[in-house]
Amino acid sequence: MNALAPLASAKTAPTLASLSSNARQIFLVTMNWGDRCWDSKSKLVRDAPNGRPTVRESSSYALGLLLRDGPGDRTRAAEILNAVLAQQYDEPGKPYYGTFRRNLWEPSAHDGAVIWKDYDPNWREFIGTTFAMILEEFPNRIPRDLARRLNESIVRAVVGEIGNKRLVPTYTNPALMYGFLWNYAAVRNHRADWVTGSRAWQETVYSLFKKHNTFNEYNSPTYSGVDLYALALWRRYGATTRTRAMGSEMETALWRDLAAFYNANLRNISGPFDRAYGMDMKSYVSVVGMALRTVLGANIAPLPEQDPPVTHGGDLWFSPYFAILGVKIPADAMRSFDGFQGERFVKRQITDRRIAEAWIGRRVMYGGEITDKSRDISGESQFHAATVQWRTPSGEIGWIQLIQAPPVDAGVDKHGLVITCSGDVSLRIHAEGITAAHVKRTEWVLPGLTIHIAADAKRFSVTSGAEEVEVKYSKITKMRLNIEPTGQRENTGSQKRVTIKVAKHQGA
Repeated sequence: MNALAPLASAKTAPTLASLSSNARQIFLVTMNWGDRCWDSKSKLVRDAPNGRPTVRESSSYALGLLLRDGPGDRTRAAEILNAVLAQQYDEPGKPYYGTFRRNLWEPSAHDGAVIWKDYDPNWREFIGTTFAMILEEFPNRIPRDLARRLNESIVRAVVGEIGNKRLVPTYTNPALMYGFLWNYAAVRNHRADWVTGSRAWQETVYSLFKKHNTFNEYNSPTYSGVDLYALALWRRYGATTRTRAMGSEMETALWRDLAAFYNANLRNISGPFDRAYGMDMKSYVSVVGMALRTVLGANIAPLPEQDPPVTHGGDLWFSPYFAILGVKIPADAMRSFDGFQGERFVKRQITDRRIAEAWIGRRVMYGGEITDKSRDISGESQFHAATVQWRTPSGEIGWIQLIQAPPVDAGVDKHGLVITCSGDVSLRIHAEGITAAHVKRTEWVLPGLTIHIAADAKRFSVTSGAEEVEVKYSKITKMRLNIEPTGQRENTGSQKRVTIKVAKHQGA
């Protein structure tokens, strides 16, 4: 295949010496973990030193090896990339064509394979964009034939995504990665039809963003970080001035959004969360936390402070991406990540029907999403429409999340949360030493926090587990949680209201 030269000069590629001290620290932690987990037999990196070989994480490790460029790193990177290429599905016309096995213990996809259960189509975008970064930054550090095969793999990923027709522009994080990867493959491989289609996709994603200056997949410590990664790809490698400008604009706006909901005292982003894997960013690895660690010291970054293994440790592998692409946080947003900027109420329009609200206090913060009764919560959902986070007397973060509800609205004011729906609601409370005895129908006396409940529930029940309880209010239409930190009153003398304004839709 006759491929174009790299879109960006490899001479601009960063080196280990060129990284900032914070970026270098977290990058080396990640690479040391990869070195410990390297499996010489499979030529892949394991999910733990005695774990099982993984595919996506191995491609990230290969990128990191090429950046580190120490003795033997180029050889190992080439071995890994060959092993990853061998895991790409190459059956044209199949719904999984162009994606990759997630790990070596996963059975190969087959006729009748079920999406998400048997394969992950988003591996096209995650691994494909990693290959693109290698071709852009380090084409001279891998064999020429391997570079050709990486390009061919990207083409297969794009062909598979086009044929699959499953991806929509509102599915934000893969839509942004795909917007870059499709256009990258189009330009590199002289595909005029793909150039037209990919630019139209980019414009659609951008127009959806501009409607309210935000993304439909809203406020996720993990997936907002993936958005930042994808937007940095647009910004750094975009084939046109417009693509680079759109990427930079959306990246800047997203950082400001995250800063508005961030509490530097608690080292956490407040809910509500469209998708969250945890409620305390210091207890698990989030992609936003990884991005912030490249610009913040370990003592203030929202990231677990211990070395791996850590919860959700696979997201450590975003370190090479952010080290190479850079983290571009506007100065006004950076102030919120450097230190607490005062108590404030935040209100944010997400879509025509959905609004996020949060109260950011010094020692407690809580958030809610008004969905116009368009969204419910069932099972182990990643959507958390009502959340509370606070610092307990032990210094740990306590948290509350709404884990079950019929179509729901959750509004916020400086005194607490109001949940409205018609049916049963359940909330999970986590705090050190908590038991069912701490939770009564009308009052929850928690470590460092008291919540008074007013609800028209027909029944109330509570069950307890290890440092967690679950409470259920049956057949409600409305309940209010009045939230008050205990032990030290919140300072309410300096309050701010932050309503993130929405600009009219204009072209960049």
